[in-house]
Amino acid sequence: MIIAIIPARYASTRLPGKPLVDINGKPMIQHVYERVKRATHVDDVLVATDDERIAAAVRGFGGKAVMTPAQMKTGTDRIAYVARSLPEAEIVVNVQGDEPLVVPAMIDQAIQPLVENPTLDAGTLVRKIESEEELHNPGVVKVVRDVNGLALYFSRSVIPFARDAGGQQLQRHIYYKHIGLYVFRRNFLLRFPDMQQMALELIENLEQLRILEHGNSIVATITTHDSISVDTPEDLDRVRRIEQALP
Repeated sequence: MIIAIIPARYASTRLPGKPLVDINGKPMIQHVYERVKRATHVDDVLVATDDERIAAAVRGFGGKAVMTPAQMKTGTDRIAYVARSLPEAEIVVNVQGDEPLVVPAMIDQAIQPLVENPTLDAGTLVRKIESEEELHNPGVVKVVRDVNGLALYFSRSVIPFARDAGGQQLQRHIYYKHIGLYVFRRNFLLRFPDMQQMALELIENLEQLRILEHGNSIVATITTHDSISVDTPEDLDRVRRIEQALP
C-alpha cells in the first residue's frame, strides 16, 4: 500500500496560517490534498498537522487528518511519526503542504522507481534548470546525480562549479534543481528520526543531506513538470492567478 502524507504546520514566519490561506475559494491544504488524491499510485492521503484548526479544515472538506506533536525538527520527522501507526504502508510519500499546484503525475514519477526496484529506500524529483537567475538563486536547491540517477549532493550553491565556463554555465552543463517531494520505503523512514543531524545538513539547512551523510541513497528522478512553493504573499498572489486560469 502507498500512502501520501502531507505535513502542514500553522506557524510560518512570512505567511502565518499558510495551509489555511484562501486560494480561489479553497484553503491551500485542500488544493494540495485533492491533487495528491489524483495520483495513480497513491492509495490513501493523510494530513499530518500540529494544529487543530488545520485538522478541522481538512475534515471539513472530507479529508483525513492526524495530529502530531508540535515540537518536531522537520517535516520528515512528522511523517515518520504518523507512519509508525501505518503498518499497512509499504511506501510513504511526503508531499509538501505549501505546493497547491503540484502535478499528480509528478507524484507517480517519484514513486515509480521504488515500485520497480525494492532495493531503493528513498526517492525524489529533479528538474532541468532553464535560467541563470534560477541557477544562482540560493532558494533553488541544486542537485548532482551519478550515472544511475542517484543523488550525489544537494546544495544551495551552484554545483558542479564550471571552472572554465566564463559565466556560461548553462551552455556547458545540464544543471538540475531539486523538487521537494520525497518517497520513502516505510522501514527506512522509521529510522530517519534516529539519524543524527550532521554537519552538511546543518550548514546547508537541507534535511535530505542527513540521508546521504549516513551512507544511504536517494534516487533523483528527472521530471519536466514543476511546482511552486508558497512562502511569501507574492508567491500566494502568483499561485492564485495561475490556479484561476487552469481549466
